Amino acid sequence: MRIAYLHACEIPSVFANGVHVMRMCDAFADAGHHVTLFAATGTIPADDVHAYYGTRNRFPVHTFGTPRIPVLGRWLRAWRVRRAVHRSGAVDLLYGRDLYALLASTGLAPLVYETHLLRPGRDQRIVERLLLRQRGLRRVVTVTEALAEDYRRTVPRLRRPRGPELVTASDCADLPPAAGPTATLPGRPHTLKVGYVGHLYPGRGIDVILALAASLPDADFHLVGGTDEDLAHWRSRPHPSNAHFHGHHPPSRLHPYYRAFDVVLAPYQRRVACAGGAGDISRWVSPMKLFEYMSYGKAIVASDLPVLREVLTDGANCVLCPPDDVAAWTAAVKRLADDPEARAALGREAERRLRRDYTWRARVDRVLPRPDSAPVRGGG
Repeated sequence: MRIAYLHACEIPSVFANGVHVMRMCDAFADAGHHVTLFAATGTIPADDVHAYYGTRNRFPVHTFGTPRIPVLGRWLRAWRVRRAVHRSGAVDLLYGRDLYALLASTGLAPLVYETHLLRPGRDQRIVERLLLRQRGLRRVVTVTEALAEDYRRTVPRLRRPRGPELVTASDCADLPPAAGPTATLPGRPHTLKVGYVGHLYPGRGIDVILALAASLPDADFHLVGGTDEDLAHWRSRPHPSNAHFHGHHPPSRLHPYYRAFDVVLAPYQRRVACAGGAGDISRWVSPMKLFEYMSYGKAIVASDLPVLREVLTDGANCVLCPPDDVAAWTAAVKRLADDPEARAALGREAERRLRRDYTWRARVDRVLPRPDSAPVRGGG
């Protein structure tokens, strides 16, 4: 199948949405599909976008700038994407998260719309409403069942038998390389290494991690990720000497850090900002870091939020703690520090669940329309 993936955000970038999109395109290619990515122009330098993200396949990536004209700029870019898709040849499926480009490209091929949140702005909600009415829309993909429930509640067409099919497909991870280097981390060589990979903006629990570091001086804490601005903010604040900020690294260079950690943290709070530090996605969040932790068989301590319980089971593949209860987090990490066998058991079960349910390749089969629901043109 020839798939055009339409993405509204920058490639490459420091944000997780870029990782998600590149991993999905890579998995489409792994499954034998011919995929082309149409995205916004990247905001960070990268001579080779595939090397930056560490993809296995070198699928075409076309990027388009957005004119700095309120509202109209998005539509101008969307029509440029439509023309590029049309000129690329016959397309069997339009897939993506770009509301404007998907709507502008209606009629070129059947559509699958993936969404990770209820759209916050009035203009975006209007465009989404129009997209959801398109006869060519075959599926709407959400990343959590909580988000699917909210779409069923707010979009009557998704409750109708003849409407587009609503499918839930969590974020995922690739299985890591069987061997490779382990990061040499600052701090004490033989102490417990507690890791966090992700952004540093509001709702990610950075305050919790720093409080943990202060209460557990015999462990070293390593935070990997963050924009330059957020990194400068946290480094300028007083923090324990056993807390180390490593800054942003390309996704392709994170493997050595994951290998180095003994325990990993996902301290999401009851309000979680999305890319850029705005909004609140705590009800629907599907953190890729959780699945990456699972793929490495790491012992996970995570926030006990209803949406995370769609994937995590306390005492089986993780330890869950109240999001802002530092005493509970301290007790959980200390218990795992003292019990290597418990760490190993949690990690084994997390990896087993990842292999069974949450690989990007398995996600491809879940999100693509069934042949009987989405007839396509041409071959693949």
